[in-house]
Amino acid sequence: MKQFVFDDPHPTDEAAGRTDLGRRLAARRTALGLSREELGRRCGADGHYIAYLEEHTASPAARTLVRIADALGVMVDDLTGAGAERVRGRSTARRDTALVPLHEEECRRLLGTHGVGRIAVFPPDGPVVVPVNYLIAGSDIAFRTTTQGSAARAVGTEAAFEIDNIDDVTAGGWSVLAVGELAAVTNPDDVRDLTATAPSRPWAGGPRTHWMKLTPVRLSGRRITHEW
Repeated sequence: MKQFVFDDPHPTDEAAGRTDLGRRLAARRTALGLSREELGRRCGADGHYIAYLEEHTASPAARTLVRIADALGVMVDDLTGAGAERVRGRSTARRDTALVPLHEEECRRLLGTHGVGRIAVFPPDGPVVVPVNYLIAGSDIAFRTTTQGSAARAVGTEAAFEIDNIDDVTAGGWSVLAVGELAAVTNPDDVRDLTATAPSRPWAGGPRTHWMKLTPVRLSGRRITHEW
């Protein structure tokens, strides 16, 4: 399960926060380029309340944390710092569960909230699924790999890309799946723009400078919901 890195070694005053919850909330909000007012509108809260959570010791209600975490595209535990080492998905299922399809617009929004996903390719010797750092470039999902990597060797074939969010606190979550053809990014200007836009180097390290892109032709998602 992917984890988000919230600690910014050089935070701004607004993003610094005063508590662990405040720092994590502020760092994720800042990483998404959201003001406190914009985050408040997304989760149905007032911008002043977001500021209070970031700057003071507070114990927001569980449903409030759920709405804020969902608006930020993370899990409740990501905000609170709880269970960083815990294996995800082992909480008890709830009885009031429904699996709801996501509209394409919501799928695209959720794709923009993450930075790590899974790319699945289908070479002759069997399917391969690997995690990659990615970014959204227009309608494309772009990522870097090695020239000899599984994805690079699958250029011109159909591939799948998936992200998800699992929250053990609420026994809920969502997933988004994009399917399309893999292509290499060869235009020097496009490569330069992607490299400049990428928020970080690939976590896997090494000479991963070969940009690939997947243009979704099918985009779908599902969310587990509960009656409160």
